[in-house]
Amino acid sequence: MGSPATALSFPPQLHHHRCRCLLSPPPLSKSPTPNPIPINPHPLPNRRSLLLLSSSSAAASLLPLSAAADTDASALSPAPSSPLSAAVTERVYMDFSLCPSYFRSDRPLGSDLAACPDPEPLGRVVFGLYGKLLPQTVANFKAMCASAAYRGTLVHKVLQGQFFVAGRQGRREKGEVRPPLELARNMETVDPRAFQLKHLRPGTLSLCLSQNDDDEAIRLNPNYHNVEFLVTTGPGPCPQLDNENIVFGTVLEGLDVVTTIATIPTYKPAERIRQFNDFAEFIGDERAQIARTMWNRPLKTVYISDCGELKVAKPSLSPSLP
Repeated sequence: MGSPATALSFPPQLHHHRCRCLLSPPPLSKSPTPNPIPINPHPLPNRRSLLLLSSSSAAASLLPLSAAADTDASALSPAPSSPLSAAVTERVYMDFSLCPSYFRSDRPLGSDLAACPDPEPLGRVVFGLYGKLLPQTVANFKAMCASAAYRGTLVHKVLQGQFFVAGRQGRREKGEVRPPLELARNMETVDPRAFQLKHLRPGTLSLCLSQNDDDEAIRLNPNYHNVEFLVTTGPGPCPQLDNENIVFGTVLEGLDVVTTIATIPTYKPAERIRQFNDFAEFIGDERAQIARTMWNRPLKTVYISDCGELKVAKPSLSPSLP
């Protein structure tokens, strides 16, 4: 047997490892591993964010409820037109009359309605036009009145309790309009800003777009100018006309004449005729649209016996009509 020293000797490689183990501190007692701290996907705001949030909340708390509601509504709705943009900058007039002999069989063929031998005047209507808000539409309408292009034009459609329409294009002997060639092309008909004003009151003057009933052959003409207009008759608003027709003026004088035109009886087809017309339109019969042009026509001949321009010395705001 060897000596004790020989029995406790180790190889050099294990001797170094044995020394490191003896010198290292004893291992700590094992404890259960704590659950990992979850990471918040929405971190807490920093100090600057808290200051900004508290200041905005304090400012909002100082506002009354009505003001806060108005602020939210103004943020969601477009800004209305300014008062100056809806100012009356131009004035025109139209004289309306009845022609009892228009449908007589002895009336000369081709005669202009403006030369009616027995007119019955209804009165004059003075329109105020919003030239700053809609310069192209107003310029064309004023040119039509100044050149007397509307003279002898029929009021060819009356929807009682809503509006009447005039200015349909076609032949003069039929009481229709022929616009002058120098009219400018109206690009406001495709501008969304031109539809700001609404048909809220009686006497609202509007350019017909959705209610236009010019023949398709006329509308396809490259030199076509839309000059058909409507006037609301009341008693209430006409929201069905909003955003589809351009309001560019209002009645300043002669609202009683507008009311008189609205009371004239019109042609209303029977329910059976309406059903046949709906079926004809469904199958694509073009005669259905032609037949509809006769609906709501006045049973008396109402026409524009004269028209012209009135000079405005100073622009004024549109009046508050009843």
